[in-house]
Amino acid sequence: MAIVSDTVRPPLTGRPRVRVTRRLMPAVEARMSELFDCVLSPDDAPLSRAELVAAMQDADVLVPTVTDRIDAETIAAAGDRLGLIASFGAGYDHIDLAAAKARRIVVTNTPGVFTDDTADVTLALILAVPRRLVDGQRLVRHGKWKGWSPTGLLGSRIGGRKLGIVGMGRIGQAVAHRARAFGLEIVYHNRHRLPDSLENMLGATYEPDLGALIAGVDVLTLHCPSSAQTHHLVNAARLASMKPGSFIINTARGDLIDESALIAAIESGHIAGAGLDVHAREPAVDPRLFDLPGVVTLPHLGSATVEGREIAGEKVIANIRFWADGHRPPDQVLDGWR
Repeated sequence: MAIVSDTVRPPLTGRPRVRVTRRLMPAVEARMSELFDCVLSPDDAPLSRAELVAAMQDADVLVPTVTDRIDAETIAAAGDRLGLIASFGAGYDHIDLAAAKARRIVVTNTPGVFTDDTADVTLALILAVPRRLVDGQRLVRHGKWKGWSPTGLLGSRIGGRKLGIVGMGRIGQAVAHRARAFGLEIVYHNRHRLPDSLENMLGATYEPDLGALIAGVDVLTLHCPSSAQTHHLVNAARLASMKPGSFIINTARGDLIDESALIAAIESGHIAGAGLDVHAREPAVDPRLFDLPGVVTLPHLGSATVEGREIAGEKVIANIRFWADGHRPPDQVLDGWR
């Protein structure tokens, strides 16, 4: 039975026209095709701006990913038919939420699905960068390894080091839970302090001053969204304030770090290394990073598990079905819709 307070619009009379911008898991695409009038991506290539606008003009529902930049101009060009942007992924900084709300377009995401997957990759980088695992792999793969040496490829222990977490949401907490088992001392910065009980469970100490946190940790890991306020959160001045020989991990968004300033800090030896799963101009990666010692560059693998991608697709389907039936989708991003 419909609940009036949860109704955002009258139910559709037929199957919603759904346009998917990228290839999804086969089972997800098959289920979408069963339930909806669905147009799938034929080749998994990102849509051009013109193609994205055309898709939005010919659909009730758009299913984009983080590779699709849906700004105010794009939303303004969408047809009156479009009523739902059911984004595949937890992040939604690629969508202009205010412009969508002004057009009465509902926006949903898939929160909580990739928390453990991203935390696992983060911890992998926290281990790999100080211990120079990729440097060692390069040496072996290029046939330059001459055998074990007492002073060869020396890295740094992480046990007893101080880990600074910027952004203590689901992923930040999952990273803290994992890092504690490796003997890291955990300090965090967040817009809002966690309850004492959660701090105690995670063994985490709150630092209200972001600058003090960055200057005082041995390993800095970023888990905050991209916004005007967080753009180049780690800039030249903050890099200079960090401890000599410290490390930076980023599995959140590429523009949180001024990459040129980071490269300069690593080249100077002040920063010992970095683990980057995200980059400022994806899929382009600054080639200066490739040969720097102590740097691991990954192709945005944080959420890349079969299980996670299937669950995210199921969430997208559920959001579309709720919306098509005239109900508030369970993962709606915007507030104030009834």
